[in-house]
Amino acid sequence: GAAPFAEVALGDCGLSEAGVKLLLHGLCSNTTVKSLDLKGNNLRTEGAEALGKLLRQNKSIRSLILEWNSLGVWEEGFSFFCQGLGANNFLQRLDLRNNQINHQGAGELAMALKQNTSLQELDLRWNNIGLLGGRALLNCLHSNKTLKRLELAGNNVPSDILKAVEQAMDHNQDRQTILSETQNQAYILNKEVLSLKDEKTKQFLDLMDTIDKQREEIARSGRMSAARVSQLQEALDEQHSIMNSLKAKLQMTEAALALSEQKVHNLGELLNAAKQQQNSMAERHFTELQQQKQEAVDREGRLLRDLSAASDKNLLLRNQVDELEKKCKVQQDQLFQVKQDLTNTTAELKLRAVQAEERLEMEKGRFKQSLEDMESFRLKEVNHMTQHIEASERSMQDRIQRLEAIRIALEEELSQVKAAVITERGQAEEELIKVRNQARLEEQQRLEHLEERLRLMTESRDEAQNCCLKQKQMVAEAQAKANQLSLHADGLRRRLEELQQDLNSKEEEKVTEVNKVKVELQEQIGHLQAERTAQEGLREKIAALERQLKALSNNHREALLDKESEISVLLEKLRVKEADISRMREEEAQRASFLQNAIMAYVQGSPLGTHGSRK
Repeated sequence: GAAPFAEVALGDCGLSEAGVKLLLHGLCSNTTVKSLDLKGNNLRTEGAEALGKLLRQNKSIRSLILEWNSLGVWEEGFSFFCQGLGANNFLQRLDLRNNQINHQGAGELAMALKQNTSLQELDLRWNNIGLLGGRALLNCLHSNKTLKRLELAGNNVPSDILKAVEQAMDHNQDRQTILSETQNQAYILNKEVLSLKDEKTKQFLDLMDTIDKQREEIARSGRMSAARVSQLQEALDEQHSIMNSLKAKLQMTEAALALSEQKVHNLGELLNAAKQQQNSMAERHFTELQQQKQEAVDREGRLLRDLSAASDKNLLLRNQVDELEKKCKVQQDQLFQVKQDLTNTTAELKLRAVQAEERLEMEKGRFKQSLEDMESFRLKEVNHMTQHIEASERSMQDRIQRLEAIRIALEEELSQVKAAVITERGQAEEELIKVRNQARLEEQQRLEHLEERLRLMTESRDEAQNCCLKQKQMVAEAQAKANQLSLHADGLRRRLEELQQDLNSKEEEKVTEVNKVKVELQEQIGHLQAERTAQEGLREKIAALERQLKALSNNHREALLDKESEISVLLEKLRVKEADISRMREEEAQRASFLQNAIMAYVQGSPLGTHGSRK
């Protein structure tokens, strides 16, 4: 069974044959015992056979001491022991001192050593090996390359054989040292190669991870750029829709201007009819004018005072309007782009307004001439003027109220626009749409108001001059609206230009980002190529190291072959010398026999020999 100790020492214990057999049978399956000492136990045939079986089956014993056991006496048992030693590849030290091993047992040992590849030390001192056994052991050393120490003292082995054995042991030791050095170098080189491979695999894996990360970043940046492009495309589509709406609005304003021109023409016709009616009514109202002249003068004074107050109020309102205009400059800047589109239309409107004013001037001239011709009707005109002043005062008050309402609405719009600009661009666009809708509603309301005024002018033909002044005011308001629309258009154009610049800058940023990504990819490709070249260099270095290893192994093999050839040459020389020695011994023996025969013949042929023979 398995023992918990690494060394079993049973030297000089006097164990019986059966006890030794049982012990060795139990150690056959043991895996912990490294050393076994059976010194002086008088082992016989069964013990030698049990030892042979132990050497065949056991794989843990490294040292076996069998001193003073007389194993060489039992030839069959010792041959079985030698067969087990030849089959064993784990035993390193064997002590066979004082075992009465003769030359036949040495021959069995030599056969076992030819097969064994693990034994390093063999002690055969104080046996009866002799000349033939020494030669057998010497011959086995040609095939055994692992034995480093072989003790043959006290075996009647010639000194030349002992020297040859020592040389063979030295050769084996040198060979073992060279092999161990080469194995160590090969092990170190293999470690270095494995470490280099591990480092390169780690570097390659890190490189692949970085490449995957960069690919993911490139894909993510591509997705972000695609999203940005889609957003910009949506913004462009919105701007196109805004432009289309502005074009529609311009068309609507042109249609409204055409209607206003028709209305102006109708008003001119109404003015002519009113002049005729005035001529007919002048005679009727002449007397009434004289009575109301004084009242008109008083009213004129009051109206002048009221006008001065109204002018003061107008100055205050103008200051407020200037402040509102300053506040509205932000919106006017946004509407700058539409102004360029509306410049042509405003120029046409101005030309038409100038023509209308010229017509009105001509009518005024005619009217003045008619007034100069008819001084009698001046009092009536003064009455009409007072009425006109009252109406204008009412219209001014209405206009002041409208301006205040517009100012409040503009302040609210400005607050809304500021909040919308702070929050999001989409809300700003919605506010712009609201402003446009409000402007459209205001234009519609103003158009309805103009229609109401025209209707009032048609109904009140008596107030033709008042209608003309109102028409001038309406033209001025239309011009102001046109200016506002032009400013709005200019702001929209500026907005479009800013958006176009933003688009261009974003496209440039996208191009620069794409170029950066390309440059980074090129740099990564360069790094990969450099690392690939480095890996190729390392592979070349590994190949060079392998070639060096092969060259070293070849050199070692050649050196071993050379030493083996030298050993074979030395052995052949030894054989030749041994043959010469044997031949010389035979010659000396022959000479000695010849001399002995010659002496015997001389002695027999001498008179002493004859005398002795006679006796």
